[in-house]
Amino acid sequence: MTFVQVIDCRTNKVDELNKLMDHWVEATRGKRTATHSMVGRDRSDPTHVVEIVEFPSYEEAMRNSHLPETDRIFQELVAACDEAPRFTDLEVLRDEQLNKAVVRRFFEKVANERDLDAVDDLCTADYRHHDPSMSSYDLGAEQAKQEYREFLEAFEQTFTVESLTAEGDTVCARLTYEGRHVGAYRGMQPTEREISSTCQATFRLEGGRIAESWWNSDDLGVIKQLGVYAS
Repeated sequence: MTFVQVIDCRTNKVDELNKLMDHWVEATRGKRTATHSMVGRDRSDPTHVVEIVEFPSYEEAMRNSHLPETDRIFQELVAACDEAPRFTDLEVLRDEQLNKAVVRRFFEKVANERDLDAVDDLCTADYRHHDPSMSSYDLGAEQAKQEYREFLEAFEQTFTVESLTAEGDTVCARLTYEGRHVGAYRGMQPTEREISSTCQATFRLEGGRIAESWWNSDDLGVIKQLGVYAS
């Protein structure tokens, strides 16, 4: 489960805090387990500063806290504050719901609205797509978009998200879809036949975006419905 540490302090040295964060990022490069960090200032009190650091889990946060670089930066942070900072340790409960919302939006925008540009908004720059029915089991974002386009142009269809299950940074989707074969697809000319099928997909998210996905669909069932193979 995602773990967040909130550091609440009072200081007039906000610029110094920002520099400390920069130094920490550089000093822990390759060893740091934190995934996100930010420093915010209270609009009603400029001396009230909050630092938020996110980790994949509590265990990863503990690994990070044992780094000598982290201890050194912590001591400098305390020295930059007017009073002892207050620490709050949070286990994130709503993040999984947000991840589910991202996956649901992926199907709404990309699959049903056929907005392939949404892939760039909803997925990370190094997104990887894994699907045994595609040209390669490991596709990058641009290759995946190209094959999405071929599939969407071949079938007029609607996807229905039957269920979403989230755990940690992973979301599993159970889907049904139905439509009509209207365009060439993998050497098959359009048949105008109606199809319906099922699909399951698992998504891994980073920072509110889809970083990786694994797909399993009943492709043989679809081919049979197109009349290529006898049932």
